Amino acid sequence: MKKFFVLIAVAIVSMSAMAQVQFGGKVGFDLTHFWGKDVPHGMQPNYQVGLMMEYKFNPRFAIAPEVVFAAQGGKETEDVNIEDVPGIVVAKGTYHTNYINVPVMLKYYVTPAVSIDFGPQVGFNVYSKMTASGKAGNIEAKETVDLKDLTNTVDFGLGLGATCNLTDNAFVQARYNLGLTSVFDIEDAKAKNGNIQVAFGMKF
Repeated sequence: MKKFFVLIAVAIVSMSAMAQVQFGGKVGFDLTHFWGKDVPHGMQPNYQVGLMMEYKFNPRFAIAPEVVFAAQGGKETEDVNIEDVPGIVVAKGTYHTNYINVPVMLKYYVTPAVSIDFGPQVGFNVYSKMTASGKAGNIEAKETVDLKDLTNTVDFGLGLGATCNLTDNAFVQARYNLGLTSVFDIEDAKAKNGNIQVAFGMKF
C-alpha cells in the first residue's frame, strides 16, 4: 500500500514539475460578420485586445483562458424602391456590437511550436449601435441608433484555430469564433456573431 501512495505522490510531483504557466497579452485584426438564415454576411474590419494565460500540462496539452475586448458587428446593403422617391434608394446598415469575450481554449501541440486550439467562449455585450445611411440621387441621410436594449447581454460561441510560437515569448494566432446565440433580442432576428481573427501576442 505504501508503494502505491509513493507512486501517486511521484506522479503528482512529476506532473507539477512538467506543468508550465505563462501569462501574456495580444492584439489583433478581425473580420466580423453576422450569420444565419436570411442574414446579411457583409464583412466588417475590426480589432481585439486582451490578456491570456496558458497552463501546459505536458508537452502536448494545455489550456488557455483569455479575457479579450473585441469590436464586432456586421454590414448590410440593400437597394430599396420607395413610393414617391425617384430612382433606387441604396440603404446601408453598419452594426457595432462590442463584447468582452472570455474564451477557454484547449490546446493540442502537434509540434513543439504549433498548437491546434478549440474551446467554448462566453461574451458580454458592452456596446451596441447601428449606423443607417441612405442615398437617393444627390440626397444622402445618415442616422445612428442605439440598440443596447435590443441586444442580448450574453453571447455563447465556439472557437477553432491555431497558434504558432515564434519564440519562447512571441506568438501569432489565427482563429474563427462561431456565435451560437442570437445577437438581438428581436422576434425573427436570428443574426449570430462570426469573427475571423489574426492576432500577435507576447508571453512572459
